[in-house]
Amino acid sequence: MRLAAFRRRTEPPGARHVGLVVDDGPTWRIHPFEPGTEMVSLLAADGATRAAAADTAARRDGIGARDLVLLPPVRPVAMRDFLTFEAHVDGMERGHGNPGPPQEWYEAPVFLFMAPHAATGPYDDIAMPPDTARLDFELEIAAVICRDVRNADAEQARAAIGGYCVMNDWSARDIQSREMKLKLGPSKGKDFATTIGPWIVTPDELDGCRDADGFLDLGMTVAVNGVRVGSDRSGHMGWSFEHLVAHASRASWVKAGEVLASGTCASGSLAESWGRNGVLEPPPLRVGDVVELSIDRLGTVRNEIVQSAEDVPPPVPPARRRARQES
Repeated sequence: MRLAAFRRRTEPPGARHVGLVVDDGPTWRIHPFEPGTEMVSLLAADGATRAAAADTAARRDGIGARDLVLLPPVRPVAMRDFLTFEAHVDGMERGHGNPGPPQEWYEAPVFLFMAPHAATGPYDDIAMPPDTARLDFELEIAAVICRDVRNADAEQARAAIGGYCVMNDWSARDIQSREMKLKLGPSKGKDFATTIGPWIVTPDELDGCRDADGFLDLGMTVAVNGVRVGSDRSGHMGWSFEHLVAHASRASWVKAGEVLASGTCASGSLAESWGRNGVLEPPPLRVGDVVELSIDRLGTVRNEIVQSAEDVPPPVPPARRRARQES
C-alpha cells in the first residue's frame, strides 16, 4: 500500500490530507481517506483496519497529480540519519586522507540527529542556502516509525516500522567540513532542507524484496539534469533497518512519527566522488540544477535548486576573544 500526504492546489498551504495512491507511472491518482485521518495512526493500524480504510478511500473519486501538491508524507517528530554503506564511508574517508573506514564504523551503526522542521515535499523547489559553494545531494532510504519502542529486539523493531520512503539529505559540504573540525555537528551544513517522499510504502509491499539476511534489496539511482551520476542497492547496507531501530532504542525512546534514514549509498553523493577523485568533479550543485532520486518500489523525488527568495541573513559575528592566562 502506498500512502501520501497532499493538499489540493486550490487549498491554502496549511491544508493537509492523507490518501491512497492508486496506479503506477504518470497516471497515478490519490484517493482521500476520511477527513482527519493521521498518517502515523494509519501506519500503526492492523492490516485489516488499514485495508478497510483503503477500500473506502478507493471508492472515492481520485485526484490527479496536476490537481494536488504532494507534501512530506509525515511531519517528523525527530529524524536520525545513520551511516550504513561501507563503500560510501570509504570514499568520504579517502577524501580526508584516510585509508578507509575506521574500525569504529564496524562496531555499531552511528547516527546524527537532524532538523525535523526542515522536511520538504518530494517535488518542492530547494532554495540555495547561504554561505555555501558546495551544495550536494545524498541518496537514502528512510523508515517511518509508527509506534514507540525502547530497548527493542529485532521483532519489536520490525513491528515499529510503518513504511519506507525516499530521502534526500541535502548537504552544504563546505559548511559541514568547517563545523566538523570541532568534532561537533554537522548543523548549519544540513538544517536547511531534507526531502522525503513521494509517499510511504508499507512493509508488506516489500516482502519479496529482501535478501537471504532479511535486508531490503532495492535499486537506488540519482540523476542530475537527466544524467545518471550514481547508483547502488540498499542490500549493501551494513545493518538492516531493524538493526537501526533496535540500536537507536538502546536505553532511549524511538517515538512514533520519527524518521530513521539509511545514510548515503555508494556513489549517492557528489562528495564521495570528490573524495575518490581529489577534484570537484562532478561539480557542486548550482541554481537551476534538477536532482532526481529514484528507488525501486518506493518512487522518485525530484527537486530543482532555486535562488532563495528570502533576504540575505545577517553575517555571523566572530567569537569574542579573551586574553588567555598561562597557569
